[in-house]
Amino acid sequence: MSTLLEPKEITIKTMAGEDRTYILSKFPAIAGREIVSQYPISAVPKLGDYKTNEALMLKIMGFVAVPADNGPLCLSTHALVNNHVPDYETLMKIEFHMMDYNTSFLSIGKISTFLGGVEGKAAAWITKTLMGWLGQYFPKDAPPSMNSEPSTP
Repeated sequence: MSTLLEPKEITIKTMAGEDRTYILSKFPAIAGREIVSQYPISAVPKLGDYKTNEALMLKIMGFVAVPADNGPLCLSTHALVNNHVPDYETLMKIEFHMMDYNTSFLSIGKISTFLGGVEGKAAAWITKTLMGWLGQYFPKDAPPSMNSEPSTP
């Protein structure tokens, strides 16, 4: 079991309407650097990498625990996550709370600004890439089409 740093209990409502208690922990420095530098980007649809994001989710969940009779139980394996997190929405809420708890720049009030910046950079990259492709396939000085002349009735 990993040591929980600055543990904080939260209650999350599941999709079934049940309240579940989870214990969040701060990330240790090196694990935190890895998670925070890769997790948000790996989750961006069509740009991210699901397998990387899934591995980082599991790493994040290793710093989440549930109360147990013999002390907090860290959710460090697929089986533990699936046994203690009843649905995908609850899992995503836990992930969101962990990123909020472990970062100052991804906090609830600032996440839309961060995502707006990512969106702007992605849009600029996509536009630049598409314009480059258009330039390759449709050069400005292309000769007129040699298709047959329209027939006259």
